[in-house]
Amino acid sequence: MARKDSEQLWWLLKAITGLVLTGAGLSLCIDAGITRFQGKPWFAYGTASLVVFQSGLCLMMDSLRHRMRRSADA
Repeated sequence: MARKDSEQLWWLLKAITGLVLTGAGLSLCIDAGITRFQGKPWFAYGTASLVVFQSGLCLMMDSLRHRMRRSADA
């Protein structure tokens, strides 16, 4: 029973964190694009925003592993 609870906790934490990071990364990418069109330095900001976005996607996909493992044990 403890394994199911542990898998559910990891799924919940990774899914929520992944969704937050994905949304934040997209917002930062849009802001980096606006910064670029204003003629200001944007490359480092844009690169960092893509890292945040990709991290969020990775966490969301990893949360599916915990969800599937929990479903398989049921």
